Amino acid sequence: MKQNDTERGASSETPQDVRMEWHANCTHTECTMHQLSPYIGKIKSVIARDLIEQYAMPGDLVLDPFAGSFTVPLEAAVLGRRAAGIDVSPYSFVLGHAKLYAPVSLPIALAQCDELVLRALSRPAPDLRRVPVWVRRFFHPRTLREAIQVADQCLAEKNYFVLACLLGIFHHQRPGFLSYPSSHLVPYLRDKKFPRLEYPEMYEYRDVISRMVRKIERTYKRPPPEKSLRRSVKLMDIRSARLPEDVNCIITSPPYMNALDYGRDNRLRLWLISRGADTDVDDAGSGRKDGFDVLMQCLAKKGQKALVAGGHCVVVVGDQSERGYSGSPAQKVQSIFGEFAPQLKLVGSEVDRIPDIRRARRDCRGVRAEHFLVFRKYK
Repeated sequence: MKQNDTERGASSETPQDVRMEWHANCTHTECTMHQLSPYIGKIKSVIARDLIEQYAMPGDLVLDPFAGSFTVPLEAAVLGRRAAGIDVSPYSFVLGHAKLYAPVSLPIALAQCDELVLRALSRPAPDLRRVPVWVRRFFHPRTLREAIQVADQCLAEKNYFVLACLLGIFHHQRPGFLSYPSSHLVPYLRDKKFPRLEYPEMYEYRDVISRMVRKIERTYKRPPPEKSLRRSVKLMDIRSARLPEDVNCIITSPPYMNALDYGRDNRLRLWLISRGADTDVDDAGSGRKDGFDVLMQCLAKKGQKALVAGGHCVVVVGDQSERGYSGSPAQKVQSIFGEFAPQLKLVGSEVDRIPDIRRARRDCRGVRAEHFLVFRKYK
């Protein structure tokens, strides 16, 4: 029997009540697997949770075709939904596997890490002369050698959880991280704020192993419940991806048009994963004038085919528009869906103003609001 919106979990709360909850700090209440490694521009877990509870029932398949940090698939799995996510970024692929297929307990995770590290440190020490100068500038040589050895062993064994933990502590200025003083998200050295002569301790060797152990312990502070539901992580571009055809709900935040450069902003972590390979994850095209349109056309056409009748597609769109692109991105998405996905009808549209504290850029430039467009599939 076909269910209506209320039966499928649509909230009866007013939009104002829901949005107030979205602005609350969830860092100390969310599953700590969400905090595995930084990812610029990611959707808040409390927002993902609310949308999943509104538009997907337990056991439903929830898909994020621009999964990024895999916040939506992880939260879907935590809530007892089947979870699937795809993304073009190798960094996203690592995070998705790490979060959805993490060891079931802290003791198992620590044991896996210990065994992997022993094998990693028995590998030949890497020749740092082969490492780009811009990477070497961030690390003590001994620290960088250990990090490369561990990363190479993780990649050889396809242990994405340990690799994600390593990526999570790869650069920052705090003692628990591996680099010289630098920013946590977009990597740049902070040697002007922390001169080497005044802060010599921040430029000393930092051992990888003890910091990895503490990172894993933090990750399991609030672990997800054990679930046996099907999960899926794929590294692919939506333009060539074949989506499942039994999706109950799509919740996604596509790359903000002209606002973020994921290759640049994740360049250190991408280098560690892909060493010398092409890491231009922005080839998906959201930064080009017509690239955003192409991605949204693919989402509309493939999303319409993937969704079951009565299913919902929630698209989170940033409001920034630059570089010669005219018109609102949210209006553009609605226009594209109207042309390429006639079975998907807009049933809700709301705006969430982004507080300055949630913006990634230091001067608070960039996206100032997010538009939540809710489409429902009709026969």
